[in-house]
Amino acid sequence: MALTAMLGHTEFPKLSTFFNGEASLSSSNSPSFMGSPLSFSLSTTFPGNQSISRKQFVVFAAKMSRLEEAMKIRRERDLQVVKKDRKYRPLRRGKVSPRLPVPDDILKPPYVGSDILPEITSEYQIHDSEGIAKMRAAGELAARVLNFAGTLVRPSVTTNEIDKAVHQMIIDAGAYPSPLGYGGFPKSVCTSVNECMCHGIPDSRQLQNGDIINIDVTVYLNGYHGDTSRTYLCGEVSDAMKHLVKVSEECLEKGIAVCKDGAPFKKIGKKISEHAEKYGYSVVERFVGHGVGTVFHSEPLIFHHRNDEGGCMVEGQTFTIEPILTMGSTDCIEWPDNWTAVTTDGSPAAQFEHTLLITKTGVEILTTC
Repeated sequence: MALTAMLGHTEFPKLSTFFNGEASLSSSNSPSFMGSPLSFSLSTTFPGNQSISRKQFVVFAAKMSRLEEAMKIRRERDLQVVKKDRKYRPLRRGKVSPRLPVPDDILKPPYVGSDILPEITSEYQIHDSEGIAKMRAAGELAARVLNFAGTLVRPSVTTNEIDKAVHQMIIDAGAYPSPLGYGGFPKSVCTSVNECMCHGIPDSRQLQNGDIINIDVTVYLNGYHGDTSRTYLCGEVSDAMKHLVKVSEECLEKGIAVCKDGAPFKKIGKKISEHAEKYGYSVVERFVGHGVGTVFHSEPLIFHHRNDEGGCMVEGQTFTIEPILTMGSTDCIEWPDNWTAVTTDGSPAAQFEHTLLITKTGVEILTTC
């Protein structure tokens, strides 16, 4: 389950003015491109740290401008194809049924019973061998529940039906569905359809042929949370939508690949941004990954876009990576339910998520089965 990043001004590098005939790097709150600023290094473009003339730089800048324009055209074209093929209709909220009950004998997180959104815990969650074993158990259960939920995705099924089935599977396993009651969230799973970035509330809306849906499952088992999500295809989905989903999953894989003891967290966002931009997609900056364990959401916050945040990964630490990609705007509108976040331009969004454990030799994906 993604966190909202309360970001002020994030600094990004850009090419600035000349000094003695050379271009230099400076920081600026410049507008972002495709969700993350299009940044580039002179050392990679012009090997040997050689000086470049104003004429050379103008040619280089013109090429980058044409690349940006070409990617913008592709993004708009893909979005038009999606809307044409699917006879696109904006997402509308259906009827939300009452919360489902949880047996008294199931251990519940401390936030249950309050509609106040918990504060983010500042401590990193680093586990001993017993804690790691419990994290593995929670992650494995979350993965099994998510796999089961994915089998339910088909036209005419309501997201409320998915929630009900997920809820039952979780409590049958002796666990608690972590989203239920978190800051007043009324359901046991998040179901985010089409232009919904995240935190969609299950309701009476039926899935349509051509939809995509992210299902975000978190379980609380023996005092530990396991958190995972995946975007599924419903029926016959357009090639443009399929490609968005495919690249979103690849972005998660790229982010995971850089994880190891001592690695800077900022590498995650760099790798994700590079891969998304290659295909003309935008990376949402507002929602971030997070530490997870005995506490649902804690530091570190994992930014999926290019950033200069400090901090390094530590052996025994657990956190999520959960990038959201869109075909268009990365800005969102929050519905009156205070949870559902949809893209401002109605462009589709896709997300994938895993809970990870940093090990002595690299990283272990806990949300697999």
